[in-house]
Amino acid sequence: MYTVTNPATGELIEETANSTDEEVRAAIDRVHRAYKEWRRRPVTERAKIVLRAAELFAERADELAGIMTLEMGKRINEGRGEIGIVVDIFNYYGTNGPDLLADEPLTIKGGEAVITKEPIGALLGVMPWNFPCYQVARFVAPNLVLGNTILLKHASICPRSAAAIERILHDAGVPEDVYVNTFAASRQIPAVLADPRIVGVSLTGSEQAGISVAAEAGKNLKRTVLELGGSDPLIVLDSADLDQTVRQTATARMRNCGQSCNAPKRMIVLDDLYEDFVEKLSKHVADYFVAGDPADPTTTLPPLASIAAADEVHGQVETAVQQGATLRAGGNRIGPGAYLEATVLTDVTPDMNAYYEEIFGPVVLVFRARDEQEAIAIANDSPFGLGASVWGTDPQRNRRVAEQLEAGMVYLNRAGGSQADLPFGGIKRSGMGRELGAAGIEEFMNKKSIRL
Repeated sequence: MYTVTNPATGELIEETANSTDEEVRAAIDRVHRAYKEWRRRPVTERAKIVLRAAELFAERADELAGIMTLEMGKRINEGRGEIGIVVDIFNYYGTNGPDLLADEPLTIKGGEAVITKEPIGALLGVMPWNFPCYQVARFVAPNLVLGNTILLKHASICPRSAAAIERILHDAGVPEDVYVNTFAASRQIPAVLADPRIVGVSLTGSEQAGISVAAEAGKNLKRTVLELGGSDPLIVLDSADLDQTVRQTATARMRNCGQSCNAPKRMIVLDDLYEDFVEKLSKHVADYFVAGDPADPTTTLPPLASIAAADEVHGQVETAVQQGATLRAGGNRIGPGAYLEATVLTDVTPDMNAYYEEIFGPVVLVFRARDEQEAIAIANDSPFGLGASVWGTDPQRNRRVAEQLEAGMVYLNRAGGSQADLPFGGIKRSGMGRELGAAGIEEFMNKKSIRL
């Protein structure tokens, strides 16, 4: 079932039945058949429709934010902020798509050639619950402009978001068979990937979900983009204003109740700042991030997306403490609902589960480093490689450290975030491929070489 359960209260709001196998096959047929006509439309026409979608997302921002607050507990102001980046993404590809898809002339030995940039067919998108609109936008906007068609399976706790997105795209002029939402179950995904009418898949989700989808996609030779988990390091080299650094880094970690793939989950602080940083961070986290109703704009700490998610993160914190970590702030479940106190853990060592696993909630791990090189070593000692950040007052030093970090993205004096014109993606077990920016329109593209 697809269910809407208010995570602030645990109340079940509604249930929606999964699509049947016959309905899923029919949806595949729809996007497959629509591809032949959609790809022939002029790119300027497709781009115009995407620009109209940007306008509709902006007009319906309050509605979408309210849906996200109900479905997965996102703070109402953060929901409105999420729609802001969605609008930016649709505007970026609607405006720049025609230029990004222009033919690329080549001068080669013995003559000339041209690279044409063409779509490849019907794609499957498997989307997560933590950013119900943004994650869809960064997959859908470039591929609609490119000329691919899309079968979209959203998270099982986000049926209202899924339906609202589909409605906006159709209202903007996307033909109904070019973008099709399906309430498919996870068990049906292998059959979808085995279908020759689906030529690629993009998944944003957990490491285990990525492994499962990658295995099926590989077995069926489907092009794949995966954005998976992260345990992003944040290195503090020095600070001209430690109070401000603490506030900024804590806010970055607690954004979306800590449920962001590229949030700074591991803070690594050089020895001379470590004690002051931990003391200030622990006090700020305890005093500022107070549980409340996510629909209230003054709330600073909303619930996690589900009771199960809150229980899982609480279990990770308890295990870390049992294994020897020091609890500096928070750590308690709050009920009813899916609430967990904002938490700070120190003294986490490599023999503890928390050292290598991703904690997807309002929990900060803080590590002490003797010097710059040890900070880099701790940062890179992770199976993940999504993002990272470096904080310090010397730009050259910051850049030097950034170049040694094993990550797909590194931010200097800011943490995480996303913007439409900047490629997003990771390495190692954080996935493969890139979304957003010019790179984001190329993943499901046929770069055809024509020898003139």
